[in-house]
Amino acid sequence: MTTLAVLQPGYLPWLGFFDQMRRADVFVYYDDVQFDKHGWRNRNRIKCTQGVQWLSVPVHHRGRPSIAEVEIDNSRQWARKHLATLRQCYAAAPHLEPYLSELSDLLERPWVLLVDLDLALTALLAQWLEIRTPVALASQLGVGGSRTDRLVALCKHFGADRYRSGDAARSYLDVRAFEREGIAVEWQNLDHPVYPQLHGAFVSHLSVIDVILNCGELSRRILATA
Repeated sequence: MTTLAVLQPGYLPWLGFFDQMRRADVFVYYDDVQFDKHGWRNRNRIKCTQGVQWLSVPVHHRGRPSIAEVEIDNSRQWARKHLATLRQCYAAAPHLEPYLSELSDLLERPWVLLVDLDLALTALLAQWLEIRTPVALASQLGVGGSRTDRLVALCKHFGADRYRSGDAARSYLDVRAFEREGIAVEWQNLDHPVYPQLHGAFVSHLSVIDVILNCGELSRRILATA
């Protein structure tokens, strides 16, 4: 049996993103759908002494571009600010290094397209979490269709007989369209693990960088409990 997962690229994605990736046999980045201005493509959350804080990459988003077309606004020194914020918020984290140094090397490269930044960061995070699932870009597959029909077509393209979906899609995903093609839909049903965390009461659904800097290599076992 082959399981496919399809998710839009994100900036420093949360733990649930990597749970989807590790449970799939093939993982497709949905990079050619419309960019959502207030979504997770260019931002995510971390935890500081004063509470949850956003890290946002400034972008140019005139009109209705696809995710793959969005350019980063490099007129602002966003990478330096993000790294300074991470260093300040996680100064007491037991596993700040070597992770932050590796992250710094990547963030400070001259990125132009947001999607390239997101994919490179996700690849690094997946490496730290020892996730080796093969990945593909929807924009390079030549598989068309809209909404559910395209997801079904992607399953057929990879010979997948199971499609793994996030729970948020329950309100709109046409499960019967999958069933007609002999494809089973599996819902994520994530039980977010609680792990040692700085700065008071536990907060879930942060960027996975939070668990990595707090827990280091133990993050792999924590992810496996989700």
